[in-house]
Amino acid sequence: MRTADFDYELPSELIAQQPAEPRDSARLMVVRRSAGVIEHRVFRELPGLLRAGDLLVVNDTRVMAARIFGVRPETGGTVEALLLRHTGGNAWEVLFRPARRAVEGRTFVFTVAGEESQATVVDRDGATVTLQFDRAVDPERAGSVPLPPYITEYEGPAERYQTVYGRDPRSAAAPTAGLHFTDEFFRRLQGLGIERGAITLDVGPGTFVPVAADDPRDHVMHSEHVTLTEATAAAIRRTRAADGRIVAVGTTVVRTLEHVAAKSNDVLAYDGWTALKILPGYDFRVIDAMITNFHLPRSTLLMLVSAFAGLELTREAYRQAVAHRYRFYSFGDAMLLLP
Repeated sequence: MRTADFDYELPSELIAQQPAEPRDSARLMVVRRSAGVIEHRVFRELPGLLRAGDLLVVNDTRVMAARIFGVRPETGGTVEALLLRHTGGNAWEVLFRPARRAVEGRTFVFTVAGEESQATVVDRDGATVTLQFDRAVDPERAGSVPLPPYITEYEGPAERYQTVYGRDPRSAAAPTAGLHFTDEFFRRLQGLGIERGAITLDVGPGTFVPVAADDPRDHVMHSEHVTLTEATAAAIRRTRAADGRIVAVGTTVVRTLEHVAAKSNDVLAYDGWTALKILPGYDFRVIDAMITNFHLPRSTLLMLVSAFAGLELTREAYRQAVAHRYRFYSFGDAMLLLP
């Protein structure tokens, strides 16, 4: 297995710059794993592809207003920080640009929620920096919601980069498989006997970093905080006992549930961290089906999908996605992987 096995050619015009409107009008590729069959549908047809007794599990995190800008008072040089994680008090772990200016002990003035706030560099660990602000930072109002760097033309409301069910702003990026759902969509599912549960994984930018190592087993995953409540864990256990299917909405849900199952050999409540990397050959313990978007080449997300569907079927699905002009990445179309 080589990282190059997960590369593919993507015309730049297929990188979605605008979300589908309405949300459930996105296209949906259906991949039936055991039969090796690929179908082309629309996302609003999803209820007919599921069945009563299935449980959808979503990631209910929200994206923080995490992108803030500042200056170094002594020189007037501009800097940018992306909030990643609240580490206690008024301290935050951030990605800092340009990184060379993040010298320990140096103080910058940032615009936070429309007001000036001083922040001092108190630690640096590789690509991340810890800033100590002079006042509390509200992640819902701090700055602007950061869009992925490949989305360069979108000028619509930031709320469109949030799921309709997102709760606490704790992520640096959206769990994008959930962007296709609406409140009305969930009411339809519930009427068909398809329930919903939620986990929380605080998405960090490390999830989307392309794998640089030639062997993906050498790639180091960043840790992300996850929470699985007893209510959701119990719903999963009930569903499995009744021969219902666990349908993960997004790779973050897959990683959370598989991490918990690997630790306890069961699905139990959990609050902690995961750096689980799922590569082809992985033995899935919890997930029966998955909804996901189309991912970047050489990414751990594409490797996870390949582990679930099989490398050759995933390659064929992506070949067809390009040929049929599907829209890729965060604002793009969706894929449903069925048993």
